[in-house]
Amino acid sequence: MPGPLDGIRILEVASWMFIPSAGSVLVDWGADVIKVEHPVTGDPQRGLITSGLLPGGAGGVNFMIEQPNRGKRSVAIDLSRPDGREALLKLVETADVFLTNYLPHVRRKLGIDVEDLRDRNPAIIVARGSGQGPKGPDAAKGGYDGASFWARGGVAATMPERDGWPPGQPTPAFGDVMGGMATAGAIAAALLKRERTGEASVVDVSLLATAMWQISPMVIASKLFGFSRLPSGDRSKSSNPGVGVYRTGDGRFISLILLQSDKHWADLVARLGRPDMATDERFRDSTARAEHSGECIAQLDEAFGAQPLAHWKEVLADFEGVWSPFQTLDELYDDPQVVANGYLPAMTAGNGDELQLVASPAQFDEVAVEVERAPEHGEHTELVLLETGMDWDELAALKESGAIL
Repeated sequence: MPGPLDGIRILEVASWMFIPSAGSVLVDWGADVIKVEHPVTGDPQRGLITSGLLPGGAGGVNFMIEQPNRGKRSVAIDLSRPDGREALLKLVETADVFLTNYLPHVRRKLGIDVEDLRDRNPAIIVARGSGQGPKGPDAAKGGYDGASFWARGGVAATMPERDGWPPGQPTPAFGDVMGGMATAGAIAAALLKRERTGEASVVDVSLLATAMWQISPMVIASKLFGFSRLPSGDRSKSSNPGVGVYRTGDGRFISLILLQSDKHWADLVARLGRPDMATDERFRDSTARAEHSGECIAQLDEAFGAQPLAHWKEVLADFEGVWSPFQTLDELYDDPQVVANGYLPAMTAGNGDELQLVASPAQFDEVAVEVERAPEHGEHTELVLLETGMDWDELAALKESGAIL
């Protein structure tokens, strides 16, 4: 079934994860995304296996290329060559969106800045990803999510320190994929604006801005209440024992989120084998539980700790209050909600192995996202350039000069 962006062409001149992950979302939404790579080096993320930073030898699947580049078409062009730049500009003439994370001075040097692109296609939307935003003293500086998002953006300040050291990111590309989602959404809005007004926008998304949006309640609260990092709390002093994390008998954990705790309290404690806690004067309502939170939490700790997680999954299966186990990464593959909604669609990689990738979160008309493998380096160069009206003689000349792969 065609996606909502069917017929939209995105020209992606970008590398690594942040902006390419935006391209992958747009692919999931139905767009034709053409990934432009250098004929020799390609996207440097392709080299992570050979550099030893990813598992897998010859024939191994580079999942860090597959996840943000699935379903794209790869065209290998040397933009530093005049004939290569001209080939790119022919693609610009056919595109709806130019998507890039190249730094400003690189765009100017290559002649692919906004004015250059609009000279060939006045209606093209230009979407730029950066570390720190398009203005200010650091606008021209590069940025990765570990620096611009996690460190500078304050996200690490919302996490507890470890032995006096700031915490490390919980996963590679933690901020990149969030910034990619924001970029994809902004592009969709710019496409709608162009359709309604005829005006083509320049879209900017930075990792710094994405980080601040992600932790926006704490950014605001820090100014109001005068703290520089999220204070570490004492769970025994929580005003609502119905909201918190509890350890099970086998060392697993459950997240309990009873924001309207009185509504679910009697049912919860009955399922925990402690119906007396529903009538105990210390715990009978939210006000009493707030006054005696330490005692209440201690008894909930004891109750949850008496049985393993499997027991609580069964006992709480039809509990109407909100709760969830803390799942391990491999357990996600068997989560019935993940399976039912197709959140881990499978594709066949270039080496013939089947690999499940993570679908972008949005679905349209209740249709699960389908994914195809990422392109090989320069796989679609000739095909895509032929679509611009070039002929085989022109392609042969470009190959001979080294402008294309």
